[in-house]
Amino acid sequence: MAEGGAGMMALIAALTKAGDVAHTADGCYNRLGIIKIPVLVAQEHSDVMIPTVNSYQLSQNFPNAWLLIYPDPEHGFLFQFPEQFTQQVNEFLDGGRYCYRLLILL
Repeated sequence: MAEGGAGMMALIAALTKAGDVAHTADGCYNRLGIIKIPVLVAQEHSDVMIPTVNSYQLSQNFPNAWLLIYPDPEHGFLFQFPEQFTQQVNEFLDGGRYCYRLLILL
């Protein structure tokens, strides 16, 4: 690496901080409220890679958020619950007065 790995170390530090619940008030979390369009946040319960509390906190910062938490995680809720997820996404996309929507899958 030309820069001696400094870029990779900065990326690792940023990702580590982003995943730490203690730092959720830092950075962009306090600016999420400016996003007024509906946002759907979907995740498995007890995900080992992304703590479920992060999805809850994320959804609490959007004024028009839907939060979907799926049980019995195997890190693939899209494949475990395809009919239920498809129905819920269609309800999310069909509802409301907004032309745009944001879908976040964790």
